[in-house]
Amino acid sequence: MTNPAPLFPRQPVPPLHVDLASGGSFDPASEKPAQFTLLVFYRGLHCPICKTQLKELESKLDEFDKRGVAVVAISSDTRERALQTTEAWGLTRLRIGYGLDLAVARRWGLFVSSGRGMTSAGVEEPARFSEPALYLIRPDGTLYFGSVQTMPFARPHFSDILAAIDYVLKNNYPARGEATDV
Repeated sequence: MTNPAPLFPRQPVPPLHVDLASGGSFDPASEKPAQFTLLVFYRGLHCPICKTQLKELESKLDEFDKRGVAVVAISSDTRERALQTTEAWGLTRLRIGYGLDLAVARRWGLFVSSGRGMTSAGVEEPARFSEPALYLIRPDGTLYFGSVQTMPFARPHFSDILAAIDYVLKNNYPARGEATDV
């Protein structure tokens, strides 16, 4: 695989279509949020840090909804692992997308890791999986904000994301990092 290319704010995000563990599918082009769609790419069932992150996210869904933000979490896990994730982690409201193709993950600027066997959580890592990322997408399909990681550690906290959204909406703050001519 090639190295991931970054996405640029104010530019259209790549196409994405994944099935949801709860049924149906997710496609950011079909979302109609008042303000943003929050995409949280997570490593999968094998990742205990993802469990903590997604449980925190689920606890804040009402806060995102109040701000007009649609939310989905996506991994390259299989349907079976996605269903196990929702059940084992107690995620009853958060939309969980699965089956992210790793070539699509690369188009989204995600890093891909090779599995290393059994994790501390007692779950086998897949042969390959994408590393975490978080994106805020405007209703017009352009990127507003992105945070992409090579490791599972030191992810943005959702309380910080909510505070940033409040500031952005109050001050009509433009997307930054858009310069592509350097």
